[in-house]
Amino acid sequence: MLIKEYSARELTDRGSREMPCQVAVEDTIELYVNKIHVASILATPEMIEELGTGYTLCEGIADASQILDFHSEGRNVFIEIEGSEHFEVWRELRSSGCVGVRWDENEDVSVRSDAVFRRDALRKSLGFLDSDIYRLTRGTHAACLMTADGECILKAIDVGRHNAFDKVVGSAYMKGIDVAGHFIASTGRQSAGMVLKAARAGIPLVATKTAPLNTGIDAAEKAGVCLVCFLSEDKMTVFTHPERLA
Repeated sequence: MLIKEYSARELTDRGSREMPCQVAVEDTIELYVNKIHVASILATPEMIEELGTGYTLCEGIADASQILDFHSEGRNVFIEIEGSEHFEVWRELRSSGCVGVRWDENEDVSVRSDAVFRRDALRKSLGFLDSDIYRLTRGTHAACLMTADGECILKAIDVGRHNAFDKVVGSAYMKGIDVAGHFIASTGRQSAGMVLKAARAGIPLVATKTAPLNTGIDAAEKAGVCLVCFLSEDKMTVFTHPERLA
């Protein structure tokens, strides 16, 4: 169940009325890597294997070559990876608050891609970011993996903008898609945490309808990600690496 209906009272200057409201559902997804509990993720309860796999890739726990297996049981996702030494370093950084807080001093990630994207392809992505669940609830985010020609090949909806990113990347991994020649379109603000998810996955460009944060701009500049914000039909603002735009 992705939507739940509630009764609410709408208040206006002219009075009030009882009305039904469609509300987006979130649930707790538990992620285990090598049988160790890694995260409790509040997310829309669909595509949970994609979420767990994408989280593993986008948070730098492992790269695609290190994932050996994945499966889910109920709301639990289990990922098996090789290279336990790197995993232990990741856990130590997480527990110390370094990853995500002092990312600029503790991580070196760089996107290796020669892909160049046309502006009309970015504008075309806007049409794919809408969804029925958003129109009903106004409570979800979307992320789309787009080709250089502006075609959407993967899409995820979630209550969290981070989760939508993870689901798209996890789905791309499961389908064997090389993301280096694609860009990701998002409805969410772009912080360092968001931009670095794309960079760790090897995605060279992130486009959003909304704003960046200062950490997102700094992370994109350092990681080689072209960050495009305030994307609309008639304009866009390019903050980093404009050479990735034709």
